[in-house]
Amino acid sequence: MKTAEISFEPLYCRFKDYDLRIMAFDKNQMIKRQRTFVLKVFEMIDDLPNGLVYDTISKQLIRCSTSVGANYRAACRAKSTADFINKLKVVEEEADECLYFLDLLSAVKNTNINVLSELMKVANEFLAITVASIKTAKNNKENK
Repeated sequence: MKTAEISFEPLYCRFKDYDLRIMAFDKNQMIKRQRTFVLKVFEMIDDLPNGLVYDTISKQLIRCSTSVGANYRAACRAKSTADFINKLKVVEEEADECLYFLDLLSAVKNTNINVLSELMKVANEFLAITVASIKTAKNNKENK
């Protein structure tokens, strides 16, 4: 099972009554990219050898990588700006956790560094987009 490449092309996005131009990504494209990211994580995990270390890290990585997409979808259905910000904070934490476990895997032998580097780059992009979105939402909330 080979998945498509993950690429980011800036778009225009709106949340409720105000612009999130720093976010600059359509929510449906973000959801699609997060799904592709998770599928690539699954692919990489399937290629790892068996062992306690790999199994432990893999389970944690599956949890946090799937949580990024699930919580982003929840943020898109937020009932208020405060709810939106809080849900995005969970996305931020989970994306950072993905980076942590990917970094751990990069330190373990028998891992594909090229695949890990690509996944870390995408997780960093998710994290940056989420942090920028949180800042924008907070600023917009204060300026209302």
